[in-house]
Amino acid sequence: MLQLKPPRGASPDLRAPRASSLRNPKAASNPSEVERVYGEIFDAAMDRRLLPGAKLTEATLCSIFDCSRSTVRAALAQLAYDKIVLIEPNRGARVWQATPKEVRDVFAMRRALESFTIDQLVALDDVEQRLTALDDMVSREHRAYEQGDRISWLRLSNAFHVELARLLDNQVLTDMLSGLCARTTLIIALGGSPESSTCSYVEHQDILNRIRQRDAQGAKAAMNHHLQDCEQRVGSPSDDASNPWSAFSVRR
Repeated sequence: MLQLKPPRGASPDLRAPRASSLRNPKAASNPSEVERVYGEIFDAAMDRRLLPGAKLTEATLCSIFDCSRSTVRAALAQLAYDKIVLIEPNRGARVWQATPKEVRDVFAMRRALESFTIDQLVALDDVEQRLTALDDMVSREHRAYEQGDRISWLRLSNAFHVELARLLDNQVLTDMLSGLCARTTLIIALGGSPESSTCSYVEHQDILNRIRQRDAQGAKAAMNHHLQDCEQRVGSPSDDASNPWSAFSVRR
């Protein structure tokens, strides 16, 4: 039977949350069959084990996850709703690959929502206490990079933005930013290795420090610079057929 390859090098000590757990924390603890398949495919895409454009065949996914075709179809439908997968008539499902306009739109919304988040946090009386958990997350992100733990580093870097929004206890904002962060991950996945930009944790800490100082303009400028760096790493769309099964292995 085929099974999803576990990410290599991910250290439990770094407590790097799977991207799917940020989307639906309740499902992560006791997932249904559909949620399990959804989460495995979602995480493979967010960990860059599945690249944009990779074709996802129902029959093969049924073998991989030892589940029914209806389960796979339901999981793919949810992934399509969340803009992680694109389902086209007579062509099946592929991992979502952004058009140039979609790239611009996603980053425009990221800038707007991240700026809103910063303005709201700076206005809080207890913002310094709320940021403590994020300081720890950035520290773990730094250690993951220093240890060469690529998967933990990617997960923590993505989680930083979602958890920053979560500090406001606004579920609508958190859901929107989580979805945009996931799409951003797919957008920059074709832009070369993530190791080409090694300063994410430095930029994240700078943003936290400026929020703590109630420097909203400085924090937003730092965030915009951070997002601009991400956008500049966007690769050109490729027509080459990606092999998604490199994210999976055969159970002997």
